[in-house]
Amino acid sequence: MDLFGDFERKNILPEKGEAYYYQNFFSPAQSDLYLKRLIEEISWKQEPIWMFGKQVMQPRLTAFYGNPGVNYGYSGIQMKPYPWNEVLLEIKNDINKASQTQFTHVLLNYYRDGQDSMGWHRDNEPELGLNPAIGSVSFGASRIFQFRLYHDKTVKREVLLEHGSFLLMAGETQHYWEHQIPKSKKVYGPRINLTFRRIQ
Repeated sequence: MDLFGDFERKNILPEKGEAYYYQNFFSPAQSDLYLKRLIEEISWKQEPIWMFGKQVMQPRLTAFYGNPGVNYGYSGIQMKPYPWNEVLLEIKNDINKASQTQFTHVLLNYYRDGQDSMGWHRDNEPELGLNPAIGSVSFGASRIFQFRLYHDKTVKREVLLEHGSFLLMAGETQHYWEHQIPKSKKVYGPRINLTFRRIQ
């Protein structure tokens, strides 16, 4: 069953996972407004993470919002959620309805230009559950989003995440596939990504 009704359904992954891309989930006018509001209304910060035994600053700004009383950790960072604000609730309600998932939190990433990035990783923290659904919404500059099989890194797929798009990762994706946002010399504008998740 297509959870997104009339939206065109594109499964990015050939095996061992599900990743459905919806190019124009939000209208251009909605997307422009959300980008502006998220830049202005979110409490952004840049935090250090541990990589290969060294502490480095993340190459992007981040924020974490969601239901109270549940923290979230990755790469040595422990994040306490800010309470939901108006703009995040508006976006979350649309994502919940379309995906038939009740997301509890959102991790936001602010890529200021093409030199901000996200390295290879899987969203497989225990608090996300066995086969987590990750709802990824993008506003701003289009960026390449890459997948590769965790146990055979020669098998790759990629998709261009555009302004107002939605990518739903589900099933066994986080067991078998890594993903990243690589640096790009061709991107000059900002991009904000919201990754909705259900934390148990």
